[in-house]
Amino acid sequence: MTARRALGTIPTRTAGRTAGTGAVTAIVVLGFANAGPDPNAVNRWRARIAVRTARRYEAAGDTAIIVCCGGAVRGAFPEADLLENAVRRLGWTGAVRKDRDSVSTWENIANARPMIAAADRVVICSNGLHAAKGRTYLRRQDAHLASKLAPALDYRVGEMLWAKPVFAAVGIWKLLRTRRST
Repeated sequence: MTARRALGTIPTRTAGRTAGTGAVTAIVVLGFANAGPDPNAVNRWRARIAVRTARRYEAAGDTAIIVCCGGAVRGAFPEADLLENAVRRLGWTGAVRKDRDSVSTWENIANARPMIAAADRVVICSNGLHAAKGRTYLRRQDAHLASKLAPALDYRVGEMLWAKPVFAAVGIWKLLRTRRST
């Protein structure tokens, strides 16, 4: 299984096409449990994925909207607010929408759907296997929106190297459970 299965390609800038004249790309960034008032390392990582992905789509002429997902799962602050803080610290000045109520990946996708319904492309940002789980949930919840799925720039050599083995093990286990429940 590949994390990019059933996805289109990331567009590259074409001659004569300027930013703001192309498609609308919704960049959905899935939150991670965060106990404190500042984004933790995982949420900062996911924010980096979202911002670099949004910038790539904008460079190709799309209008990118970042949708931050997650309620206050392990602390007093919604993950969506923490993710917005992280993307703003990375210099993102574009549109941000937030789902501040969800407490699971299933709810992240369900609550994001109204905010991304009009998008031409939908990108799910997280670590690879968690993003695959989000795409699986979108396919189950809304086949039309799932047909608009496009890839994120979620892989960088050496990035979060210490966390990837843990995320891979947990992600494979959860993704297999998700597929068995169909």
